[in-house]
Amino acid sequence: MAELLTVQDLVVRFRTMGLFKALVRGVRDPFIDAVLGVSFAMKSGETFGLVGESGSGKTTLGRAINGLVTAQAGSIRFDGQEVLDLGEKALKPIRRDVAMMFQDPVASLSPRLTVRSLLTEPFRIHGLHDRDLNGEARRLLGLVGLNESFFGRYPHELSGGQARRVGVARALSLSPKLIIADEPTAGLDVSVQGEVLNLMARLQRELGLTYLVITHNLPVIRHISDRIAIMYLGRFVETGPTGTVFRRPYHPYTKALIAAVPEPDPDRRREIIKLTGEVPSLAKRPKGCEFHTRCPFAQVKCRTETPQPQQMADGHWVRCHFPLAAPTADAA
Repeated sequence: MAELLTVQDLVVRFRTMGLFKALVRGVRDPFIDAVLGVSFAMKSGETFGLVGESGSGKTTLGRAINGLVTAQAGSIRFDGQEVLDLGEKALKPIRRDVAMMFQDPVASLSPRLTVRSLLTEPFRIHGLHDRDLNGEARRLLGLVGLNESFFGRYPHELSGGQARRVGVARALSLSPKLIIADEPTAGLDVSVQGEVLNLMARLQRELGLTYLVITHNLPVIRHISDRIAIMYLGRFVETGPTGTVFRRPYHPYTKALIAAVPEPDPDRRREIIKLTGEVPSLAKRPKGCEFHTRCPFAQVKCRTETPQPQQMADGHWVRCHFPLAAPTADAA
């Protein structure tokens, strides 16, 4: 499969104070790095999962790919075209191919628009006036298991699951190649979460969709993703095929996240890695390995040197000076 999306050395920075205030306080660099040197590629038809705690930068990364926030450095190539340098007018056709599913299923829908208007609005925004809007709305609702009886309803009249289905239908309106799904199961009951994930999987098979799924919910990622990346303070600390990352995590942060997921089998025992302390502030990024302030295995090198990504024997990439119990690919 061809690569649909390639991100290389991406940096997204946010200003923390105005120029005058920074001059008065003597702050030379009044910015924080929300995304710092991230690189990955996605093939058409796959699902790539971004996992991390709140503040890890995963949502900012998704919004940068969709052009909703500005990246200061690096490269984003979509379908063979560099998009970072494009102006608003040139970005518009690309945004038809990159749809966004936002986190809150109800709040992400305009409360002033009916379901029909929500589904047909993208056609009006992109000037597709030759479409049968009623027909398109019926088609989109049918894709997500709803019918035209929902045409006149407003978001507050929908259940969480129904609102999420409408959000999926809206994302599908312009037949995108990539859907960026930010916490697609947030705020939903467990049974409804399963329905939404199964719906997304079915649509992927039928329509050939590619998903970038952003979540802190590891069971969701395990269920739906082909490959995953673990993100911490704006960096990828581990990437690899989902199944192998769950079976054999190399980074202590990855292992701690997986170990924290409840295990339904009482006979299975897992080594628990206890993380101490809070996630550091991006404004006071730790020197060396940013994770060393919470890592139970940190050594002197971790406090002084920033680890570089290295490939392991089974194809994982990990950013750690001392990966857990595994030789590197070069040593294998």
